[in-house]
Amino acid sequence: MSSPNGPVRVRMAPSPTGSPHVGMIRTALFNWAFARHHGGTFVFRIEDTDKERSTDESLDAILDLMRWLGLDWDEGPGVGGPFAPYRQSERSDLYADALARLKESSFTYDCYCTNDEAAARRKAAGSKVQGYDGFCRELTQEQVDAFVSEGRKPVVRFRMPDGSITWHDLVRGEVSFETEFVPDFALCRANGDPLYTLVNPVDDALMEITHVLRGEDLLSSTPRQIALYEALKEVGIAKATPEFGHLPYVMGEGNKKLSKRDPEAHALAYRDQGYLPEGLLNYLALLGWAIAADRDIFSLEEMVEAFDIADVVANPARFDLKKCDAINTAHMRLLSIEEITHRVLPFLKRDGVVSDPVTDADAQLLELAMPLVGERINKLAEASSMLGFLFVAEDAFEVDPEDAAKQLGEAGAPVLQASYDALAALPTWSTEAIQGALQTALVDGLGLKPRNAFGPVRVAVTGRRISPPLFESMELLGRDRSLGRLQRALG
Repeated sequence: MSSPNGPVRVRMAPSPTGSPHVGMIRTALFNWAFARHHGGTFVFRIEDTDKERSTDESLDAILDLMRWLGLDWDEGPGVGGPFAPYRQSERSDLYADALARLKESSFTYDCYCTNDEAAARRKAAGSKVQGYDGFCRELTQEQVDAFVSEGRKPVVRFRMPDGSITWHDLVRGEVSFETEFVPDFALCRANGDPLYTLVNPVDDALMEITHVLRGEDLLSSTPRQIALYEALKEVGIAKATPEFGHLPYVMGEGNKKLSKRDPEAHALAYRDQGYLPEGLLNYLALLGWAIAADRDIFSLEEMVEAFDIADVVANPARFDLKKCDAINTAHMRLLSIEEITHRVLPFLKRDGVVSDPVTDADAQLLELAMPLVGERINKLAEASSMLGFLFVAEDAFEVDPEDAAKQLGEAGAPVLQASYDALAALPTWSTEAIQGALQTALVDGLGLKPRNAFGPVRVAVTGRRISPPLFESMELLGRDRSLGRLQRALG
């Protein structure tokens, strides 16, 4: 197992520019597990320099999601820390100071070119190197004066050094780039606003980040950042260059990277659909890492104990929703009925199945009903459709039209009538008595096969073909409501 030298400090730095992506959560999980495994510090900061796209709504969604998942942070929003503030929009003075120091030491230069001019020069020269060609690296004062007289405002570009840049990637091993293929890059806009290319390394340097674990899509930017770190060390801002580890792509359908347009990508949807946080995290951990070759189900605590960044594979990981569902279901089965009830309650309130606060009568009914569905629901939100028939007022009770068409037609009428007659005659209303009466009336009396006998009754009483166990459900529903629904189904 690989062991870092000295204290570990890692960070998660999302941009609040839209719905949180499951790939972002996978990256956060690996950083969090790495920090917790090594007894290090997990820093959470917000990269909101994109003023046009960043929103408070997106930020709140990210924070809520991280809290729901239990990925707590040691420094960051709501927690504070020695390197506050942790929002880039509040750190402008630090970036201005970094720019000034870099300029004073000639690591940067002012660039007055437009993108069209740079593209035209590349085309004329037949160059295949994408990006800026360094035209403004050595401008004369006359050239600068001419650009200024035209009203041009410069961007600040970093001078990439000559040669090659090589690092040992914690996931991919040795990686090397020739800097002739890594053009000088902009550090701030013409209006002075700093860019991600500046603020990300400066923040990592000032916050003393030791390891940067991030997506493979950022691999090509690493040579630029390493070169900038060397400059930041020379001007007294950085103490060291962090180690990098680039995590594998999360792929969707058709060998394409899982994009924000794919419904599986939206992390908040899993919370809203009633996935367990431990189930979702367990599955996301498998996108590039495994606790053992023959084991898929594990807790977050077990992951922390076993996590080694050297075990992360470089190959792309395919997002498989069916496997995600199966992992979540496995975690559902590990919960007690009491715990499932506790977690289901917010969904029942959200869907209007029970009131908020819950009445004593509904709380008592829920306590009796949950054992009927605890082993049958695979996501917490499924409880609403499974239990709704028990809590709904009779004048609001509805039968699923498709299920009604299949079970409550002409063929179902004799079944419903026989059921009603048998149940109405019962002296006591219990699961055993209901089962015995329906068995006698439908299987023995009408000669129906057991698997076919109870379908019309189930749909008439619960409103759906799929429900909790029928006889127990009818006992909880009560004699009057059960008979009333049968009678209504008969017309």
